[in-house]
Amino acid sequence: MATPDEMYDEATALKEAGDLEGAVAKLEEILKEDEGHLLAHSALAVHLQRLGRNDESIAHAVKVVELDPKDSFNYTQLSVIYQRCGKIQEAEDAMARAHQLQAGG
Repeated sequence: MATPDEMYDEATALKEAGDLEGAVAKLEEILKEDEGHLLAHSALAVHLQRLGRNDESIAHAVKVVELDPKDSFNYTQLSVIYQRCGKIQEAEDAMARAHQLQAGG
C-alpha cells in the first residue's frame, strides 16, 4: 500500500496529466488515512477552487492555516482562495495576517 506522500506524488502526476478530478480523488484518499496531511489540504484548496467547488476549497485552505498557523504563506494562500471565491473582506483579513507574521508577529 502506498504511503500518503507517495499518494501525493500520484495526485501531482494526475494533475500534471490534466486529470484534476482524479487528482482531487487521490488527495481525498490521502486524507482518509492522514487527516492532517498539510500538502493534501493545500492542493485540494487550489484544485477545488479551479473546479468551482468554492466552499470545499475554502474549508481546506482554512484547515491548512489551522494545521500550521505560523507560516505566512498559508495565510497568503488562504487570501488568494478567498479572493478567487469572491470573499474580499476575508481575503484582506487573511493577507493582513500574512503580513503580520512576516513582520515577526
